[in-house]
Amino acid sequence: MKLDSHEQFRIAIIGLGYVGLPLAVEFAKKYKVIGFDINKDRVEELNGGNDRTKEANVEELTSVIEVGKTDAGKGLVFSSNTGDLRNYNTFIVTVPTPINKFKAPDLTPLLKASEMLGSILKKGDLVIYESTVYPGCTEEDCVPVLEKVSGLKFNTDFFAGYSPERINPGDKVNTLTKIKKVTSGSTPEIAEKVDFLYRSIIEAGTHKAPSLKVAEASKAIENAQRDVNISFVNELALIFDRMGIDTHDVLDAAGTKWNFLKYKPGLVGGHCIGVDPYYLAHKAESLGYHPQVILSGRRVNDNMGMFVANKVVKLLIQKGHKVAKARALILGITFKENCPDIRNTKVVDIYNELKQFGLDVEINDPWADAVEVKHEYGIDLLSEIGEGYDTVILAVAHDEYNTLDFKKIVKNENSVIFDTKSFIKRELVDARL
Repeated sequence: MKLDSHEQFRIAIIGLGYVGLPLAVEFAKKYKVIGFDINKDRVEELNGGNDRTKEANVEELTSVIEVGKTDAGKGLVFSSNTGDLRNYNTFIVTVPTPINKFKAPDLTPLLKASEMLGSILKKGDLVIYESTVYPGCTEEDCVPVLEKVSGLKFNTDFFAGYSPERINPGDKVNTLTKIKKVTSGSTPEIAEKVDFLYRSIIEAGTHKAPSLKVAEASKAIENAQRDVNISFVNELALIFDRMGIDTHDVLDAAGTKWNFLKYKPGLVGGHCIGVDPYYLAHKAESLGYHPQVILSGRRVNDNMGMFVANKVVKLLIQKGHKVAKARALILGITFKENCPDIRNTKVVDIYNELKQFGLDVEINDPWADAVEVKHEYGIDLLSEIGEGYDTVILAVAHDEYNTLDFKKIVKNENSVIFDTKSFIKRELVDARL
């Protein structure tokens, strides 16, 4: 195996979302790449040089597409046709790994992708998984599907790698090539091959893990650690609310110590932090260990939307409002600011809880796709912000809300303004997380 040659890799990226598309664009600068997605509309959109996730640089995307039309050695093409994958030998799987309504791992997209790849797998092919999973998933769940469908033998006829994604949606500073990449392979030789591949595009370098399981576990604990830290300050927010003191005042004071970790309370949603700890907990429980810290942190964070809604209702009552039919405006529905990603957003929890109290609730978000929100959550987004609201909840700190005149959109000075992000001028808000 010649590790000094790029020509050995013909790369297929399976799944063109927040993780797959930036990866496809970057690899296409040096390799021949096909971006595959089962969503034909997504493929058509990308072929037109458009990206609804706003993760890809439009100029770079257009450039590698043009190169792909003329250069047999590099460039990018898109397809939703499985047959088009047969000419490629390195498959990188970046499909979603969500949880179901019981908060258990849902491997359906991952196993479907593995089944599809098994149908076109050839001798010598390499399948690299980037989707977040629990330790052991690649070898215990995905590889058997590849073997069964292809009829090939693992580590003899085909090989596997695992390199956990570290994409931070909406972050234009810590981009794909600027973040160190963990790599691994199913044999020492394959581990070196996978590492060489990623090292060729990642400016920050790579870290070659000793096994697939170690690489899988590293991703799971990255987000579990952050989840637990945020749950701690969220729990503090619940406690300090009962004491009648501002959590941020306490954190500012404690933060004057050099080794204090400056986490802030907030809603914990998204594709990673709000999901990955359940994958780790699932694996631990399958081995007979019930994780205490991880799951207790999850419970705290999962209930923060309900806390916000209940706090708003209490403030309305304190100010003499009739709760039923009170008009509420929620600003933002994406899981984070300045990003169109609505996956696992906890803003929906605030919405649903307020609706159960009988409030008339509207949501505005300049970043979210209204059609996608309607499809995923059954909620119609407000295209323009009105006036006369009894309560306004700032849920996501989009830049567009910087210039919003909150005094104009509320009904009167007796209205309730709640800030989950410490975004609004303090003198304007009734309460904040």
